[in-house]
Amino acid sequence: MPGAAFFDLDRTLISRSSSLSLAPAFYRRGLLRRRDRAKAVLAQLVFARYGAGASRVGQTADSAMAFLKGLPVETMREIVREAMDTAFRPYVYRDALDLVARHRERGEKSFVVSAALQEVVDALVGELGLDGGRGSTAEVDNGTYTGRLVRRLDGRAKVEVLRELASTEGIELDESTAYSDSAGDVPFLEAVAHAVAVNPDRRLRGIAAERGWRVLRFNDKAFPAG
Repeated sequence: MPGAAFFDLDRTLISRSSSLSLAPAFYRRGLLRRRDRAKAVLAQLVFARYGAGASRVGQTADSAMAFLKGLPVETMREIVREAMDTAFRPYVYRDALDLVARHRERGEKSFVVSAALQEVVDALVGELGLDGGRGSTAEVDNGTYTGRLVRRLDGRAKVEVLRELASTEGIELDESTAYSDSAGDVPFLEAVAHAVAVNPDRRLRGIAAERGWRVLRFNDKAFPAG
């Protein structure tokens, strides 16, 4: 069986927090107050510089879901689609897409595995031409978010997803590669043969040095704004 490539999303495939990136779009629709948008923009800047661990942007997935309670899922999909050209595409790393192309040349599929909502992951997978993706799954009732998560993809839950993909897609994890920026994803990185730290936070930088994991620095954007 062939291996595959598994990419974390925030600060790995894109240079920012995918969740915070949607703040302006929510604000334009009247779903976010001005002061909340300002806080989100500030948190985004800190996140881009230091990562989730140091910035404490790590607003929990539960609190994020509480904000979405009562929002139709289709509205969320519309917001993500509308925000694609401003909130996501300009922040996609060229190096990440080059890696996707290289894996494809070797006959390996590429997947996003992220704590972001599945609706966000689906949109980015489609936009960037990856082979699939798994994100956190929200509870939905009559087409609207209930404010709760069914499955949160943190580091250990990502390992379960890798095993599921290995089974359903015919992938050999012992031949696969995983990319992430965060020490919280160490179990995810350990689950494959080739762990790669991308723009790593301080803890992951130390772990990568101890274990001899490859470290990459992404800077250039694939679709620069303007």
